[in-house]
Amino acid sequence: MKVNYAMTGLLALGAPPTPPGTQPDPRGQMLYTVGMLLFMVFIFYFLIIRPQRVRAKNQENLLKAMKPGDKVVTSSGIMGTVVAVKDKSVSIRSADTKLEILKSAVSEITERSGEPSS
Repeated sequence: MKVNYAMTGLLALGAPPTPPGTQPDPRGQMLYTVGMLLFMVFIFYFLIIRPQRVRAKNQENLLKAMKPGDKVVTSSGIMGTVVAVKDKSVSIRSADTKLEILKSAVSEITERSGEPSS
């Protein structure tokens, strides 16, 4: 008789089978289901929600620290130097053009004003 080891492994992950002629314990099954649900929520939080919050916090700190003279890159790929910072917008100079963009469009600060370039 051949034993299907893949199927045996999958069966080992589930609840143990009940003996013939008896009813499964509903409390045990419910506890198993609630435990798996809590485990999934825990994994979901640490793989998706927490890293997103960290990125949002870093972006917020980046936008608060922006000042005139910083060299920035926008989310659309425009590189420029900050001329003025307002509440919700930033004026940047890129080549011979002065642009006013939303602060949220700034994706990174490549060089801070007053720091030597490396």
